[in-house]
Amino acid sequence: MVQDVLADEEWTAQLTDIDRRGLTPLFWTHVAPYGEVKLDMSRRLALGVPASALGS
Repeated sequence: MVQDVLADEEWTAQLTDIDRRGLTPLFWTHVAPYGEVKLDMSRRLALGVPASALGS
């Protein structure tokens, strides 16, 4: 639908570059550039050295 509106010559004459840049988030806010990250909030991350490796 947006393509049809933007293809209309009447709209093309009215839209500025700033207007077109304002449309960009409509198409790119759903994109995850680093892929999907699933978090397991029921487990802790194993950060640092485990206590057993320190000889405690």
